[in-house]
Formats: sequence, C-alpha cells, structure tokens
Amino acid sequence: MQSSMTLGSMIALFSAMFVLAAIPSVSVLAVSTRSATSGLIHGIFTSLGIVVGDIVFIVIAIWGLSLLAETMGSLFFLIQYLGAAYLILLGIGLWRSKSQDLDRPEEVKSSLLSSFLTGLFITLADQKATLFYLGFFPAFIDISNVSYLDTVIILAIATVSVGGVKIGYACMADRARLLINNRIRKNINRAAGCVMVAVGIFLIMN
Repeated sequence: MQSSMTLGSMIALFSAMFVLAAIPSVSVLAVSTRSATSGLIHGIFTSLGIVVGDIVFIVIAIWGLSLLAETMGSLFFLIQYLGAAYLILLGIGLWRSKSQDLDRPEEVKSSLLSSFLTGLFITLADQKATLFYLGFFPAFIDISNVSYLDTVIILAIATVSVGGVKIGYACMADRARLLINNRIRKNINRAAGCVMVAVGIFLIMN
C-alpha cells in the first residue's frame, strides 16, 4: 500500500493545521479554562476530546461519507443543544465550587471524563467542520484517490499538530495557575464558569 502524499505535502499539511489550531478560538478557551481551574491533566483530556472530534470530521471529509454526513447533519441540532446544556451546567458548577487543593489525585480522577467531554462536545457541535475539511484537504491530497495509508498519515498529522498545540495551551494555563493563591483561584473559577456558560450560549446561537 502506497501513499499519494509527498514529504512536502505532509509538512505543508502539518504546518497549516498547526497554525490553524494555534489561532485563539472556543476550543483554546476551553482547554485553557479547564487547565487553569483543575490542573494540567484536565487540559490534556480536554485536548484529547477536541482531537477525537476532529478525527470524526476528518474521516467523514476524506472518505466522502455523504450518507453519514447527512445523518450527522440531522443530529447536529441534538448534539449542539446537548453540548451547550452540558457546558452551561459545567459553568454553573465552576461558579459554585469552593477553592480547593486542585492537585489531589482523587479530585483529578473524578472529573477527567468531564474534561474529555467538554472538548468533544465543543468540536462535534461545530456543524461547519465537515465542510471546512472538505474544502481544506484537496489543497494537500487528491481526495478522489485517497488510500487507507493516506488516511492514517493525515490522522497522525492532525493528532500531533492539533493535540500538540492544545496541550501547549494547557501547559501555559497550568503554569499560570500554580503562581496564584487560593483566593485568586476562586475568582478564576467563577470567571471560568462564566466562560463555560458563554460558550454554551454561543453553541446554541451559532
């Protein structure tokens, strides 16, 4: 099995996806918020959720799964509102939370799924992502002649570039978190709660 992608096209695709992932966005805001309020591991799991959501859309775009795309299109309404409701509830929980030692293992373990779902919902709720990838990938690969190896390469590039950038944001937010005291952290939790509610409202209105 051979790939139709050259080394140059792989580097170009990686660079483009890296730059796009680095642009401040709702996903960057979510990663930074989770990392700043709950620790680096939560930022990483939020990043993983974003990557998984991107992988879903990339596969749909590459293989031209029009039927699946149409099916998902009919489910976008439900996904969008479920994701929005989830983020709003998460925001309310952050606002009401008390200042705690956020580094205790049992607290981190209890909500890693919550962080992952935050990233996943934010990504899956963007119903324009499939169309974006359909227009984006033809610049780097012949979609009509794509192979399974090409798909693996593209998914690897997306995972490293998008995941790497988001985890980078998580690390920066976590480093900033370690420099603040509990009183300031409580205010940050409240601000983060407002951000999550705002993101949920944005998903509903988008």
